[in-house]
Amino acid sequence: MEKMTPELYWLTLTCLATGLMWVAYILNRIGEMGLWPALKNPQPDAHPNARWAFRAEKAHANAVENLVVFAPLAIGVHMLGVSNELTGLAAMAYFATRMAHYLIYVFGIPLLRTIAFAIGVACQLVLGLTILAWI
Repeated sequence: MEKMTPELYWLTLTCLATGLMWVAYILNRIGEMGLWPALKNPQPDAHPNARWAFRAEKAHANAVENLVVFAPLAIGVHMLGVSNELTGLAAMAYFATRMAHYLIYVFGIPLLRTIAFAIGVACQLVLGLTILAWI
């Protein structure tokens, strides 16, 4: 069996965390609407009353959108055998910044949210540039 690289480890944690980000705003929806109406799949334009829950939905969508970029890059680094200390650090930092981005978004702190997002993009660039052998 092939050894798990740091990139795959952090990708797995990122996927698991992203897959659980919906829990907070669904619990809020159940609290606002009641269990049965919340389970009946409300209209897509129905937004929660709580601003933090609305931001949690947006943060989750943003995490999914960025996972589409991060995942193939992390897998590419692994499959091509170009994993190194820098790519492992970038993958770990990506996970940390995505978790920070989610929490900062939920709490409504705009400047820090942008900084966390930008660091995550830089981590993606490290992986991509490594695949291209540009760094």
